[in-house]
Amino acid sequence: MRRLLVMLFALCLPPALAAAAQSMPQVGQVAPAFKLQDQHGKWQSLDRYRGQWLVLYFYPKDFTPGCTTEVCKYRDAYLALRKEGAQVLAVSLDNVKSHAAFAKKYHAPFPMLADNSHAVAREYGVLTSMMGMKYAARTTFIIAPDVRIAWIYTGVDPATNSQQVLAELPKLKAAYHKA
Repeated sequence: MRRLLVMLFALCLPPALAAAAQSMPQVGQVAPAFKLQDQHGKWQSLDRYRGQWLVLYFYPKDFTPGCTTEVCKYRDAYLALRKEGAQVLAVSLDNVKSHAAFAKKYHAPFPMLADNSHAVAREYGVLTSMMGMKYAARTTFIIAPDVRIAWIYTGVDPATNSQQVLAELPKLKAAYHKA
C-alpha cells in the first residue's frame, strides 16, 4: 500500500518539481558545456554558439502532442528569434534517427540534439523519470553570448514558450549591454 501511495504521489508531481530537485544551474552561472549530435549527425557544442544568444530548450519526447506543439511553435517563431540574434537548439533523450524524422515531418529549421547518454540533461538539472522512463523535463534556458545563463523557464507551456522567449530577449539583451 505504501509503495502504491509513493508511486501515485510521484505521478502527481509536475515534472518541473522533480527536475528542480536536481542541481539546476542558476541565472548568472556559466552554462554547462555540451557536445551532442543533431538530427543530421553533425556535432553541436556550446562553444560553437559563444558570442551569440542561445535558446536551449529541453523537451520530453519526439512525436508526443506537447512536444509537437512546441517544435512547431519554435519553428514558426524561428525567423523572429534569429532577427533578435538568437539561435535555437532543442534537446531530448531521443536518438539522432528519431530527431531526423521528427524534424523532417515538422520542418524544424534548427538543430535538434540527441542526448542519448542523458549527461547533458543531468548537467542542466532537467533529467527526470516517471515509472522508470527517463526524460528531459520541459525547460528552456536562454544563454547570453558569454555563455552565462540569462534566463530559465521551468514548467514550460509548449504552446506559449517561444513567444515568452521572444518577448524576453530584448529585455535581456538591453540588460546584458548595460552590464
